Amino acid sequence: MEEKQPVLELENVSVGYDSTAGMVQAVNDVSLKIYENTIVGLIGESGSGKSTLGNAIMHLLKNNAVLTNGTIKVMGKEVHSMNKNELRKFRWSQMSMVFQSAMNALNPVLTIEAQILDVYRSHYKNMSKKEARARARELMEIVSIDPTHLNSYPHELSGGMRQRVVIAIAIALDPKLVIMDEPTTALDVVVQRSILDKIKQIQKVKKFAILFISHDFSLVSELASKVAIMYAGRFIEVTDSKSLSHTDQHHPYTEGLINAIPHLTAEEVTITGIPGNPPNLVDLPSGCAYHPRCQFATERCKTERPVVHQIDNRDVECHLYDAVRKEVLES
Repeated sequence: MEEKQPVLELENVSVGYDSTAGMVQAVNDVSLKIYENTIVGLIGESGSGKSTLGNAIMHLLKNNAVLTNGTIKVMGKEVHSMNKNELRKFRWSQMSMVFQSAMNALNPVLTIEAQILDVYRSHYKNMSKKEARARARELMEIVSIDPTHLNSYPHELSGGMRQRVVIAIAIALDPKLVIMDEPTTALDVVVQRSILDKIKQIQKVKKFAILFISHDFSLVSELASKVAIMYAGRFIEVTDSKSLSHTDQHHPYTEGLINAIPHLTAEEVTITGIPGNPPNLVDLPSGCAYHPRCQFATERCKTERPVVHQIDNRDVECHLYDAVRKEVLES
């Protein structure tokens, strides 16, 4: 059978920031495919390149950031080859983004209705204001907010309600891809749960693909069917989320993230942190960027960048998946 067209296809994508120290590679040679009606999680520590990659997909990179290599395709169309007019039409109709801070993403001096109507009227020139208002009410109901709040300003809503409004705006035009960048970070766990349940409910109806960016490993592993773990701008592992319930045969960084999750059902709550700090992207370690923090690191890890090993349903970028790992683990 012919493979379905991916909604999002990243091929050898690299993104750099032009700085006084030279070009800093925030994203370094990553590839990924996301298909319709799936959720792919993207996790990693702060500064790993997650948000930079999200902005690159949306073609929203800042002035000193540039796509230095690779292609980004959404529904088969290369995003970075589009001009401004093409991009304006393509964004929100084919791809949209839920940004980290809902309060900053919403205009504080416009009502919720005015901001939703702006999306419809800017893309559908022939749509009447009456029809746009009717659709705005439908959107509010989809995200479980009373339509009377259309007349509210952002500051009059709770954090959870603001976040659901941002999600409503993101899905207003039925895009094929929705990027969610830390959509629940500033919310308490109860509100987080309600929003995540709502996201899954909406996706069942709308069938869009989701790239869910977060630093919360347990949350992403529960929500997504596939997870990409990012470290120092690279995908050091791309794996089926079901495999994350086991700590064997993963990248050492992935295993460290798994061990850092508190197990509340155990007699004692224990957390094993990852030693050290993420590397400085201006001065990355030679070889494998993770080797200064890795308990299994060998001399080879310090000098030679690892290749990707395919293990069952996982792609792992690590030297320890050859004879070296067996020797280290048995010693």
